[in-house]
Order: sequence, then structure tokens, then C-alpha cells
Amino acid sequence: MKRLFEGRMRNKQLLSWLAVGVLVGALLLPLVISIPLLAEEFEDAALEQAAFAEETLGEDVPAQEIGYDVHYGDEGIVQGPPAPVTSDNENDYPRYNFESRVIIWVANQQHLYYGSFVLAVPIFVMIIEFIGMVTKDRAMAQKYDTLAYDFIKISITAYSITAILGGVLVFTFMILYPAFWTYMTKIFHPAMHIYVLLFLAESGTLYIYYYGWDAMREGLLKWVHLSMAVFLNVFGTVLMMLANSWATFMMSPAGVDAEGQYLGNIWLAVHNHLWNPVNIHRILGNMVFGGGIVAAYAAYRFLSAKNDEERAHYDWMGYVAMFIAVAFLIPLPFAGYYLMREVYAYRQQMGITLMGGLLAWLFIIQAVLIGALFLTTNYYLWQGMERMRGAERYQKYIKYMTFVLIVCFLVWLTPHTMVMTPTELKEMGGQQHPVVGNYGVMSAKNGAVNIIITTTVLSFLLYQRCNKIPTVPWARYGNIALWALFSVAFVNIIWLAIYGYYIPANVRVGLSVPQVVSTLSCLFIGMTINLFMMRGAKPTGPVEWGKISVRSQYALFMLATSFTWMMGLMGYIRSSVRLHWHVNEIMRDNSPWAFTHTIGFAANMISFNVLFFWVTLLFVFWLGSLGTKKAVVEKGRAAPVAALAPSTN
Repeated sequence: MKRLFEGRMRNKQLLSWLAVGVLVGALLLPLVISIPLLAEEFEDAALEQAAFAEETLGEDVPAQEIGYDVHYGDEGIVQGPPAPVTSDNENDYPRYNFESRVIIWVANQQHLYYGSFVLAVPIFVMIIEFIGMVTKDRAMAQKYDTLAYDFIKISITAYSITAILGGVLVFTFMILYPAFWTYMTKIFHPAMHIYVLLFLAESGTLYIYYYGWDAMREGLLKWVHLSMAVFLNVFGTVLMMLANSWATFMMSPAGVDAEGQYLGNIWLAVHNHLWNPVNIHRILGNMVFGGGIVAAYAAYRFLSAKNDEERAHYDWMGYVAMFIAVAFLIPLPFAGYYLMREVYAYRQQMGITLMGGLLAWLFIIQAVLIGALFLTTNYYLWQGMERMRGAERYQKYIKYMTFVLIVCFLVWLTPHTMVMTPTELKEMGGQQHPVVGNYGVMSAKNGAVNIIITTTVLSFLLYQRCNKIPTVPWARYGNIALWALFSVAFVNIIWLAIYGYYIPANVRVGLSVPQVVSTLSCLFIGMTINLFMMRGAKPTGPVEWGKISVRSQYALFMLATSFTWMMGLMGYIRSSVRLHWHVNEIMRDNSPWAFTHTIGFAANMISFNVLFFWVTLLFVFWLGSLGTKKAVVEKGRAAPVAALAPSTN
């Protein structure tokens, strides 16, 4: 009877999985079908346009009706007026006795902050909810489900603020930059209509997903609930990509001719040269940013917790959020290199302005922030060792890793040229310092940042092993393989950094590839070896969640605020590279503010945006804490608060 019962249960589970698969497939089928059809439609439109252009070229058609794409070089029928030529007057640039660009700056940055947050958090929620659903331990499954609910609850209020800020941004553009806004809407109005529809779909899906959490907690409905998370993230990602197309069109216009006349193919305008690099960079950046914000929320709740059970839960929540943030932080510098490479490929002068000209010193500030992010991450992991008995055997390595990180950090932030007076310049014999200048070149910086990332991976591997002793028969050889892997990686990265000083620049650029391969090998191969070694490992003691110093929680705040500041900085750099153009080389900015601000003014504005965002975000955290307290009171009769605490195994 027992075997028969178990067999029926297995069959029932298989049927449930089959039903879920059919349901999810049915839900995703329209999306799967629509994407290739949409691409085919764009391609057919382009072919029809080209064919029509060929037919009309032989007829007596005015020359101005045929245009050539400023980027792709394709022929097209002109379907819009040229970019407007503005002048410094109240009609083209209305103003409030204040710099209009600063108003746009604040509105745009705040919308971007909240938009990035509400885009990233649903991805976390989807992953955590899925882990909870496939976890066999019912207690842990409930804890994952509660954690996912805590995450999505934070984003509800933030989503409303994002929508409000989006409206503020649109009206600000319409009022302060009417000529520019009119030109952009004439080109992108089809995409803007899609944007509005997707926003409505995302809003409806989000509210049903959040308020239907309890109603769809079990069985097949739970899988339907998870499917809604998939749609929610698809809608959010497409929204982000559409918005990115407008920003990148301003940097690398396409789909228009040299006069800015629209050539009728919206796909070419959307799929401009920098669209994909910015998409990749922003997806990774949003994930790091969202993880940092959620970790900061967990730290806030940890510091305000009234009992050990709450501290344990929010300590675990902060760790999960930090882990997600760091997982996406590691590949982020490589995505940044890819974006800068594409900027150089599009216009070499833009790349020189970014990395070697007017905006170069801002990258020194960026280097400080990146170094601070990795140092803070390692510090949090080292503080987290306090949760586990047996971690003492690895703490002796912390001082060596700290030394390596600080040395690499100093190399990473060293400028190539110094800001000096004419007298100092004459005494030194040039802008490059004879000693320090050697560490300011990219050969040294590439080696430094790769060592920083590799050391961070090593810190995480040691953290994973703190309260475990491997019992697999090949444990000794596994440890040897790990030490050999990291040793070879460090030697290879340092050797290539030194070798870069003795070869031409065009060859030296290619050395970044083997350095990255060394870093990624430590990440993927090292993590895989360590994962298999820890299977069936003997625990030296439980993970005592909540038993961690408050300094670790301040580190989480540091992680979140540093990345917030860096997002503001990189957004300013990306926008400023256009210099005095609304749309690069197409529509000139003739406002009174068509100049690049000083580094000091930019730093103050970025700091103001960060401060304003965090003040409003603390209000969001406070609202979230009110909802949590109410939920605890309501559930208190059914289950103790201890049920929210993570596992101690």
C-alpha cells in the first residue's frame, strides 16, 4: 500500500508539473510568437522602404525626399522635418529664472533611481519565490516565500513614486524644452505608445501579483503566481530598453539623415549603435542597485529590531540581497569596458572626451567608488564570519587580503596626469609624474581591478567554508586545485599587467581578454569546485543569524549609498559626452546652459540627488515597517515571530 501510495503521489506530482509547464508555455506563447513577428515586421518595412526608394529614384522625385541614414547609411524616404534650429529665446527655452538643465537633471535622476529599483526588485522576488517553491524543506520554503513577499512589499510604494516622477519628467521636458521634446516625439511616437501600454500592463500585473499573494499561495495557483512574476519582469525589461533607446539616440542617432529628418524606420532609431551596450550595462547596474537598496532596508530593520528573531530574519535578508548585488557587481566593470569600447567605435572624439579629456577626472572619482564597493563587500563578508563557529581558521588570511585590496585600490584610483600649476608642471618636466604616473596607465589599472575582483571571489569562497569541513574523499586534491587556480590567476594577471608596458598600445588593449578570463575562471571554476567539495560537509556549528556586529549593517548602507552616488556620476558622464548637442551632431543645444559644468558643481548636484533620493527612500522604508508591524500583529495568533527567522543549519 505504501509503495502504491508513493507511486500515485509521484504520478500526481508529474501531472502537476506537466500542467504547470503547459500553463506557463501557453502564457509565454504570445510573447514567443510576437517577438520574431515584430522583428520580421521591422525587416519587411525596411525592405519595402528600400524597394520604394529604388523605384522612385528613377522618377522625377525631389532630391530632398530621399535621405541616407546618418549611421547605417541606408536609403530611406524622408517622413519628417529636419531637426529644429533653436535660438536662445523664451519660445525655444522657457525658464523660471533658474537653470532649466538642473531641473531636468534632478527630475531625470530621481526617476532613474526609482525606476532602476522597481525594475530590479521583481527579478529578485521571482528568483527567491522559485527557490522557495522547489525547496523540499517546508519550513525553509515558507521562509523564502516570506522573504520574497518582504521584497515586493518594498517596491509597491516605490513603484507609485516612480510613476509620479515619470509624469514630472515628461511635463518638465514639455515645458522647459518644447522644441527638443517635439522633435523626439515625432520620431519615437510609435515606441512611446508601446511604452504607455506596457506600463499599464506592468502596473496591473504588479498589483495583482502583490495583492494576490495569499490567495495564490498553494498548488497550481502558486505556479500561476510565479508566471505573473515572469511577465512582470518581461514588461519591466522592455520598458527599460525602450527608454534606453531614447537616451542612446541622443548620443548615437540612427534612423535619420544628416539633417535629422526621420526616414520612416523606427527600428533603426531604436536599435542605434549604443543601445545594446547601454541595455547590458543598465540591467547589471540595476541589479546591483536594487540589491543594495534591499540590503540597506534589511540593515535598517535589523538596527531597529526589538528581538533576536527579527534580527535573525533581517540579517538573513540583508545577506541574500548583498549576495545578489555582488553577483552582478563582479561582471559590471566588464560591461562598462564594453560600453566605453563601443563609444570609441562610434566616435573616437567622444571616447577621448570621456577617458582622456574634459571628463577624464570624473573617472578617478568613479574609481574611488568602485574600490569602495569592493572593499565594503569584503568587509561585510569578514564581519559575517562572526555568525559561524569554525571561521577562526580562516580569519588569519584577512590581513593579507586587506593588504592586496588596498594596494590594488591605490593603483586603481591613481590618475595618469596630475592637476598642477605651471610652476609645478615645469619642475616635474611634464604632466605625468615620473613614478606615480606609471600606475595611472590602463595596463596597471586593468591588473589592479582584476586582482580586486579575484580577491573578492576568494573572500566569498572562504566565507562559504567557515562552518563546514569537507568530507569528500578528494578534499585534499580539491584544496590543492583551488590554491593552484587562484595562484596561477594572480600570477597571470600581474604578469600581463607588467608585460603591457613593453608592447604597443593597440596590442596592449588585447591583454585585457586573458586577464578577464583568469578572473572569470576563478569565479566559475572555483565556485564549482567549492560547491562539490561542500556536499555532505561536516558542520562545525550552526549559522547564528543575527549574531553579527552593527558595523556590518553600516557596511550595507555604505554599499547602497556608494552605488547610488556612482549611478548619478555615470549618468552625468554619459549625458555630458554630447557636449553642446541635444542630439549628437543633429540638433544643437543653443540654450544659455550649453556648456559642461565644473567637476565641483557636478559633484554637488550628484550629492544633492543622492541625498534627496535617500531621504525619500527612508520614508518608503518607514511605510514598509508599518506594514510589517501590522502583519506581525495579525499573524501573531497563528504563528510565533520565530517562524520568520532563517534556518540555523
